[in-house]
Parts: sequence; C-alpha cells; structure tokens
Amino acid sequence: MRYDTIIAIDPDTEKSGVARLDVTERKSWADTLPFPMLIEYVRQAYRLSKDKRVAVVIEASWHKTHNWHLSRRDSAGIAARKGYDEGRNHEAGRKIVEMLNHYGIEVIEKEPLRKIWQGTDRKITHTEITAITGWNRKRSNQEERDAMLLAWDYSNLPIIIKKP
Repeated sequence: MRYDTIIAIDPDTEKSGVARLDVTERKSWADTLPFPMLIEYVRQAYRLSKDKRVAVVIEASWHKTHNWHLSRRDSAGIAARKGYDEGRNHEAGRKIVEMLNHYGIEVIEKEPLRKIWQGTDRKITHTEITAITGWNRKRSNQEERDAMLLAWDYSNLPIIIKKP
C-alpha cells in the first residue's frame, strides 16, 4: 500500500525520536518528544490527516532474537546495566504501540534497519540523513535521525546520498 504520510518513531525511555514524512512532496520533520507529548502528537497528526493515507511505523527492536551490545572489556555490572537499559527501551516501545492502538491508531512494528552508515557504531550521521532527505536543520540527534531514516525507508523512496 502506498502512503501519503509516514510517521516514524524511534522509541526511547526519556524522549523518543519522531519523524513525519510527506511522501509526495518529500518533506521531512523530526524531533524528540517525551512519552505523553509523543502520543498526543501522533494522535493529532493522525486526526488532521483524515483524507490522506497515514502509516505509523515504530522501530521494534524487541522483535530481534538477539541484540548484542557488549564488548570484551565490559564488567558484569556494565553488562547488567546494558541489559537493563535495553529492556526499558523495549518496554517504552511496547507502551507506545499499546497506547496508540488504544486510540485506534494502527502501528506497524518494523525491525531495526541494518547499521551501514559512517557514524559511531555504524549509525547514520547528520550529514548522511540530510544528504538523503534534503532536511535543512543544522543539527540533529541520533533519535531524530533514526526516526527519519525509518520513515524514508518505509516510504520506499530511494536512499541516495547526494554529495555536495
């Protein structure tokens, strides 16, 4: 199915990345929002788009069978903390899905995209996301970039980096 608008969410415990992509015009917007504001934003954006086909997509890392973030130098305490943080992040994502479903908004749960970029831990950089999307903000954080990349990927628009 082809969508007119895609709202993508990169869940996090404090503030989740959220991006909105107008597929036809290829215009993007992204921000980070705490849980209550995120739910309200998605509800409002969904409500205002009655005549358009809207997809709400969330990065569902809890669908992966394994998610290895440890290094050889990590102590037992660090390993435990990473596991704890990962579990909290998964639960935040599940709660977002649960709340949006409660309000009648269907959410598409998508596994995380492969990390093939030039940033730390192979994550996408600001330069790369702006080259792909044409987004014109001077700065961005990782949650915003991940949400924007998720929206762009789900739209099936080409991911071509235009070098200056």
